[in-house]
Amino acid sequence: MPKRIQPLLLACTGIGFVLDPFAARAIEPNPENISLFLEAYCLKCHSGEKVKGKVDFGTVSVTAASKDDFDFWQLAAEVVDYEDMPPEDEKQPTAEERAAFQSYYENRYVQIEAKPGVFLPRRLSAPEYRNTMRSLFGFDLENRVQKAEQTAIEPSLILKLMPTDPPGESGFINDTHGAPISTTLWDQYAYFSEVALIRLFSRSRPQSLNAFLEVELPKNYRHEDFTLSMGQTLFRKFVTKAYRRPVSDKEFEDIQSPLVGLSGAKLVSALKFEMQAVLMSPSFLYRGMRMEKVPGIQHEVDAFELAERLSYFLWEDSPDEELFNLTSDGSLLEPKIFEQQVSRMLKSPKARSLAESFANQWLALDGINDAYKDPYLLVSYKSQPLDFLNYLFTENRPIMEMIDSEVTFTNSVTASVYPEDRKKLEKYVKPKGIEKQAPPNQKLLLEKTPGRGGLLTMPAVLAMNHGPIIRGTWTLERILGEHIGEPPADVPPIEATLGNQKLTFREQFALHRNNATCARCHEKIDPIGFAFEAYNDRGAYLLGDITSFPKGMQSKKKVDGPVDTTGRLSTSETFENFEELKQIFMTSRREAIIGNIVERTLSYALCRKLGAHDGPTVEAITEKMLVEGATWGQLFFNVANSLPFRETVIPARKKP
Repeated sequence: MPKRIQPLLLACTGIGFVLDPFAARAIEPNPENISLFLEAYCLKCHSGEKVKGKVDFGTVSVTAASKDDFDFWQLAAEVVDYEDMPPEDEKQPTAEERAAFQSYYENRYVQIEAKPGVFLPRRLSAPEYRNTMRSLFGFDLENRVQKAEQTAIEPSLILKLMPTDPPGESGFINDTHGAPISTTLWDQYAYFSEVALIRLFSRSRPQSLNAFLEVELPKNYRHEDFTLSMGQTLFRKFVTKAYRRPVSDKEFEDIQSPLVGLSGAKLVSALKFEMQAVLMSPSFLYRGMRMEKVPGIQHEVDAFELAERLSYFLWEDSPDEELFNLTSDGSLLEPKIFEQQVSRMLKSPKARSLAESFANQWLALDGINDAYKDPYLLVSYKSQPLDFLNYLFTENRPIMEMIDSEVTFTNSVTASVYPEDRKKLEKYVKPKGIEKQAPPNQKLLLEKTPGRGGLLTMPAVLAMNHGPIIRGTWTLERILGEHIGEPPADVPPIEATLGNQKLTFREQFALHRNNATCARCHEKIDPIGFAFEAYNDRGAYLLGDITSFPKGMQSKKKVDGPVDTTGRLSTSETFENFEELKQIFMTSRREAIIGNIVERTLSYALCRKLGAHDGPTVEAITEKMLVEGATWGQLFFNVANSLPFRETVIPARKKP
């Protein structure tokens, strides 16, 4: 079931009395009773001068629902439902009181109508800007710094020099609502636009310029040959592509007026100036600035805005010619045409951005960069999960293959963990003159490799999450979508609680969990994290005493003592090893995983943090994706076809 209704329904399954409608009404979930609940069980630690865990009930209202309070009350409902709060050593609510608290949360934030977000200006992120400039000009601005052996160099001049976009509230860098243009960024935009225009009008390479003209310029053409008619044709097409929609005749007359009466080199100079002004304008640097707006009411976005939203979602780039043409004649708004375009766009090489940007941020795969110092090893290990995810996304594979798949992608560097299946790989022959190169990955069917398959046990993912606690936390937060939070500041480090005792790592954490504050999180984290103990810190080998796996897969380095991979989840489900845990993920926890995937995908597509009114959309899409065999392509289409993606609310104009 979707996470937004889990607190109430889990309470129903865990507390039998809730099935009795008379018992459910024993305590009315009204603001007065909720205030009494907070006073009895929460305010002691979460209000006034004593605020634990940055949770302050003194800052929220129990009478008026606010979109800004949604996360606060959702978290409160979860910890009350799971009986994580109040702490075990404090007075506990009755079952009726907990049920009333859950009903209050549901009435306030769950049983509501789906609505789109309020339109907010949002500038292009660094990757979006780089891709948009490349699509507009027909060439990339390359970083021409010579790279030395074993040195990784960013090939894009834009990505090399532009400041890194911080993640927004959604956790994604395309969420730039709160990141305005700084003076540094403004200077960079001016520099990039100037360099791009110099290259566009270079006499030695007219091919890019020809894309904007109705005539073919000869090689080494002269600027003196430029006529006003050519300049106007070029400028109009350039403005249309830059603004990602046509401009009216009246507007074009106004913006091209400085060109009138000019020709030759003077015309080229004036064109560069006016084109740079376009590149520095909000209509280019921001998304949605020119869409049709009806203030004060909820309405569908126009066709050009829909095309723009779709292309930046699937490609991190502006609409291509086919999408633009279908938008111009209104065809894109036809359901069948829209679905066909989503399918076409997912098959494009540009759709790799879903793996390299969306999934990379969602799953924090940049952590792999810190696990490998050799750039050639890094390329091999990081490309494996990215190639795998790109395969799932663009070849319409079932969603749950991310967790368990018979297919992987590997090369001679990463193939050591597939000792029997690797024999099926085609031999890679290094090109002549290349001293060292990361071999490309090949698609590999896993038939004789137990303990692998899916994203979670890929070597690089295990290496970046070395240690059971990091692995457990990453899996809970990134895969299952559970909120863990930061450990309290007053919790002592593990070493301080152990003295000189010789204990296994698992035994150390068993003692650590004796602290009630620690136990709340570690009861969730530890079972999952220790299920991965069969894999060493590099994630490349299974530990030597796991005799159920072929010896060829086992590490030569032995470990002290037995490796315990057993566990018991908070749902009372038990497992002996990661393979059994994975089956739990594929069955009883499947709904939680799919619900989290839907939330992350929708948030990335909307470029914002989800709110309470997005809940019905998440629920509806999740229900569709729970059908056996539901695919990533179906998910992307349903997100792109959803109410918050296709509609908007424009704030009403303030009266003077």
